[in-house]
Amino acid sequence: VQLVESGGGLVQPGGSLRLSCAASGFAFSSYAMKWYRQAPGKEREWVATVTSTGGSTSYADSVKGRFTISRNNAENTVYLQMNSLKPDDTAVYYCSSVGYWGQGTQVTVSS
Repeated sequence: VQLVESGGGLVQPGGSLRLSCAASGFAFSSYAMKWYRQAPGKEREWVATVTSTGGSTSYADSVKGRFTISRNNAENTVYLQMNSLKPDDTAVYYCSSVGYWGQGTQVTVSS
């Protein structure tokens, strides 16, 4: 199993980023996918989940209305569109499924 995140970077408050997570080594379309994040000095927290078909999504209250999780089962990829970013969104973002984790991608929101 391999999960590879990309798309992180430095963005100003109010800006947007789109994270991607490319998956391989398991039946991607059969499993829900999740995004988590971990800010410096804090525990890892759940951000969003998308069901196996993409038909249902759920979000942490802290990102609801600003972030959108989606997936492309033909390309074994899950996305996290992040809008109206705030400094509190600064963290390493991880995708996860079937008990596996990617290496993470750094998102820094700062002016």
